[in-house]
Amino acid sequence: MTFPRIVALDMDGTLIAPDGNIPEEFWPVLDEAKTKNMVIAPASGRQLATLQDMFSGRGMETFIAENGSVVWHKGEIVSTKPINDDAVAALLRTAAESETPIHPVVCNPEFAFVGANMPEHAFEEISRYYHSRRPVVSLIDAAQESTEPTIKVSFFVETDAERDGLPVAQAAPDQNIAVSSAHWVDIMSPDTNKGNALTALAATLGIDIADTAAIGDYLNDYEMLETAGTAVAMANGHDKLKAIADIVAPSNAEYGAIKQIQEWLNQ
Repeated sequence: MTFPRIVALDMDGTLIAPDGNIPEEFWPVLDEAKTKNMVIAPASGRQLATLQDMFSGRGMETFIAENGSVVWHKGEIVSTKPINDDAVAALLRTAAESETPIHPVVCNPEFAFVGANMPEHAFEEISRYYHSRRPVVSLIDAAQESTEPTIKVSFFVETDAERDGLPVAQAAPDQNIAVSSAHWVDIMSPDTNKGNALTALAATLGIDIADTAAIGDYLNDYEMLETAGTAVAMANGHDKLKAIADIVAPSNAEYGAIKQIQEWLNQ
């Protein structure tokens, strides 16, 4: 392929190794990408504040956060997609009534409302992905009274996200529903996904979408791979992504995403 000017890079299952860390081998590759004017854009279901913390001090200028609900570049949010208020309320009511242990997170562009009385294990899981949190007694009241738009509702599902979380997410059938991992379901506005976020980022930077690449492993990366000029699926990824990929990279345990970026940089 031609040298990609933007690489949208998924985090969990892609860049992040099985031990939960960004490999040290990534940092010199990131530095080389900067010198060659390749924009590396971490693209994640994680919160913007969380991504900023993860790359603190590394000079990262671009993020696609909240599964495409927020695009941030050089200190500014350049794209954000609010979710319908009625859909938010329906999701929260249905989750509260469900017998499945589901813990919702109500996401705003720069912080998230979380339940004040959730169990410790749920708090620990949610804290991994949401560093900027505001605990509240009532998520419904907090969402309705907030002056900031809700851009996403996430469900941490203690059992199985696809089996048990998706039926609850159908309380907002007109929204975009993405299973982002075995225990997480994200609900966003109908036109929100990582693919549309990549399109918005490319337009902001004046780069043709054909000159972009995307690397991912799970279903919430599907539209991103569909959109990018070059689609890279991870060997450890979902079969649906491998089916549309131009390249299948080695697994995240083998640092496949880093190797693929290095291959482009060596051109």
